[in-house]
Amino acid sequence: MTSPEHKSSRPEPRVPAAAPEPASAPASGAPAPAYRDRVYRSAGGILGGVLLLAVAAWLGIDALVRGTGRTPWLALAALLFSVPLITAFSLRPAVFAGEDRLRIRNPFRTIVLPWRAVTEIRATYSCEVFTEGAGKFQLWAVPVSLRARKRAERRGGGSAARGSAARGSVGVVDPAHLAVADRAMADLRALSAKAAGRAGAQGEPVVRWAYEVLAPTAAGLVLLVVLLLT
Repeated sequence: MTSPEHKSSRPEPRVPAAAPEPASAPASGAPAPAYRDRVYRSAGGILGGVLLLAVAAWLGIDALVRGTGRTPWLALAALLFSVPLITAFSLRPAVFAGEDRLRIRNPFRTIVLPWRAVTEIRATYSCEVFTEGAGKFQLWAVPVSLRARKRAERRGGGSAARGSAARGSVGVVDPAHLAVADRAMADLRALSAKAAGRAGAQGEPVVRWAYEVLAPTAAGLVLLVVLLLT
């Protein structure tokens, strides 16, 4: 007769759980996440353009409705000539700064500059971008205010800080001590320096005329001249 087996009173040792496998790193060939472009525009220019468009619409519509003789035609020609110009110089200007290129939308032209083609970004009495072969381009969307620059100097930036920012010293000056235009130029210089080794930042500058602004402006001017001379 066999005796029953006795169970050991000692607890069985726990088997340690397997460590979680580390998350696999993204493949080296996977595309980097895309970031939205930084947009620079003049709030004062937009506000002034909206007010001018409102006045032009008020006067033009009043002349179209209540005018007699050639007055409605003159009002129509004046609107066709003035509205595109007001829009071009107030609402249209913008600067779009991306990882690979800088897109400048001026009143009558749109300029696309790969960062590798940009040699210098400067803010003196106006904000300008210099390139290797295409010359320089002015940034209409980032106006320079000497009054704002002096206020920034009084807050603690000083003329030395502005001078180093104008020379392109990235990361030396506190952006809080700079005027709006100088701060925007410092941001653009930082993006340009960051994109120096990117393959997508290569290419040639591309300049396109804004025919959507030039065509109605020219048509309105021709119509206005014809009506005034006849």
